[in-house]
Amino acid sequence: MSRYDRWNSILELLAQEGRLSVEDAAEALDVSTATIRRDFDQLAQQQMLMRTRGGAVAQSVSYDLPLRYKTARHADEKHRIAAAAAELVSPGAVIGMNGGTTTSELARSLATRSTLEAGFTIVTNALNIASELTVRQHVKIVVTGGVARPQSYELIGPLAGGVLEQVTLDVAFLGVDAIDVELGASAHHEGEASVNNLLISRAAQVVVVADSSKVGRRAFARICPIDRIDTLVTDERLPDEHVGRLSEAGVKVIRA
Repeated sequence: MSRYDRWNSILELLAQEGRLSVEDAAEALDVSTATIRRDFDQLAQQQMLMRTRGGAVAQSVSYDLPLRYKTARHADEKHRIAAAAAELVSPGAVIGMNGGTTTSELARSLATRSTLEAGFTIVTNALNIASELTVRQHVKIVVTGGVARPQSYELIGPLAGGVLEQVTLDVAFLGVDAIDVELGASAHHEGEASVNNLLISRAAQVVVVADSSKVGRRAFARICPIDRIDTLVTDERLPDEHVGRLSEAGVKVIRA
């Protein structure tokens, strides 16, 4: 297990339990207590947790892993989802895209598709996506304004509206923390939810890209109701029960 995989596992355990001892973490991850102590210290330096005598506690009750620690979670599923979602894009399209690991994977997939070599435009509030694709000459990048949020590399706040209110999108790809038939799409952070809502309000078509672990769940801040979502691209593990409920709500489900 790599260091980042181990850190991700530690943070997920903390998110579930709220408190974790060195011994329990070492047993769960099958590593030495010395390794766990170093991991705790390094994560504490990054303000990802708080050290206690003999262990650690979660930094806050509103727990949200930074993007760089999420990349290994459901990696195969995210790759397949991105490839399937990329097939929905035509050359010359104007695409809206928020931040997140799945949308970041989608951006890479779009940039390398031979069918899109004629060019397309991405409008995004995700700094990592903009930075990675700027070197692609066939991709026009438009970045919203706003204040950078370190956990997701997204620009949030009212400054983002200045750009988004002046553009029209063919399709908006939305990464979410949760999607539920009753609540719709939602995010852990209200600032991200607000900008995401504005992003999809400019789009003719809205596509949510999310692995099956996020379906049937709810997060703190609502992005949009379910009837605003046209398509969900997810992985093949999504149960037929969820597919049926989403289809009844008017959402086309693509399992990759």
